[in-house]
Amino acid sequence: MRPSPARRNARLGAASILRITPLACIAALVLGGCSTINGYLAPVPSSYANAPGTTHVEMVVATTRTRAESSAIMFAGGRALEPGFADMMVSIPPDANRTIGQVQWPKQLPGNPETDFVTLKAEVINKDQAIATFSRLLSESNKSEALVFVHGFNERYENTVYGFAQILHDSGALGEVAPVLFTWPSKGNVFAYGYDRESTNYSRDSLEALLRYLVKNPKVKKISILAHSMGNWVTLEALRQMAIRDGRVAKKIKLVLLADPDVDVDVSREQIAAMGPDRPHIALFVSEDDRALAASKQLWGAPRLGAINPDIEPYKSMLERENITVINLTHLPSHDQFNHGKFAEDPKIVELIGRSLASGQALTNSQVGFGEKIMETTASAASSVGHAAGLVVSAPVAIVDPETRDHFGDQVDQFSESVQQIGPHVPH
Repeated sequence: MRPSPARRNARLGAASILRITPLACIAALVLGGCSTINGYLAPVPSSYANAPGTTHVEMVVATTRTRAESSAIMFAGGRALEPGFADMMVSIPPDANRTIGQVQWPKQLPGNPETDFVTLKAEVINKDQAIATFSRLLSESNKSEALVFVHGFNERYENTVYGFAQILHDSGALGEVAPVLFTWPSKGNVFAYGYDRESTNYSRDSLEALLRYLVKNPKVKKISILAHSMGNWVTLEALRQMAIRDGRVAKKIKLVLLADPDVDVDVSREQIAAMGPDRPHIALFVSEDDRALAASKQLWGAPRLGAINPDIEPYKSMLERENITVINLTHLPSHDQFNHGKFAEDPKIVELIGRSLASGQALTNSQVGFGEKIMETTASAASSVGHAAGLVVSAPVAIVDPETRDHFGDQVDQFSESVQQIGPHVPH
């Protein structure tokens, strides 16, 4: 078996990056690695749960994906007629054996819990069981906050589960919130950008329904949402719909974190305005040199919200008018040539940002100490983020996996031939 690349480490060499054409623009937006091993979600032997120093992360999953034929894969990329649910528990190896900001995929199955992320529980459940599981997690956290994570483009189900587990652990939010993963039907394929985008539209009603259930739960006092890239579209749409139906977004939804949003900036302005003046606090994470979003701009013909310069007009006035907190990561160095998902670039920065926000502390340049301007925000804004901010997002893994090559091998090879001439000149 071939090893599955960790999402942050598996970057393309120059010969494997797709040229910037409409099809390549799609490929440039890749956020999740495609593994060469299937079956990560098959639970390991029960004895593995006792591995010393490991951390167990349990979450409730709500999904609009179809069931997979294999129980070790659980959910595929098709669109289900009715939402499905799951109870997942992931074991994370001791901190001494891993790097903050990375999912360490097993090189063979079953994985080794001392060095790998492994699955301890993977149960498909019904709605009533999901409600009961969520209530239990809420009680175990001894808190009253729910954290909903909405992933981005090109994510297979196992990527969303392991990625959210990483977020919860590395941010320090684990034990502070009851985690809920909302996963929509992504093909997990670099050439399925259009399908994935339509799948977010397909899923907006289900995300709204999920949020409404959380709002109705009397034990929940606060709901926070973390969305990444294309996941920002379905998140903004669901909140917009809720506001249109009810006259406002539910009061319990206090915070919405928009990380690298792949959303038309003009459309996002209307979506946010439609939420009305009593909307949740919105924190926007941008990077002006995000080349993946520059590619998306070429594809759609309009700037993406996650790549704007917040200090120039018309964006400055728009952000001030809508009272949006902006954290500009443009000056954060990145080893990834797409600059999409900078939180995962340096483990010290990942840990600093996640744990500082989780504890409600303000982030300052002096805390970072890397000689780069990471972000400028007020103590009140940082405090408002609260425990729910697990801002560990995946660095892009624009990898052409074997499955994709089987279907599109000729096109991939043709694109690869011209990359050295075009790749370095992506507009930003």
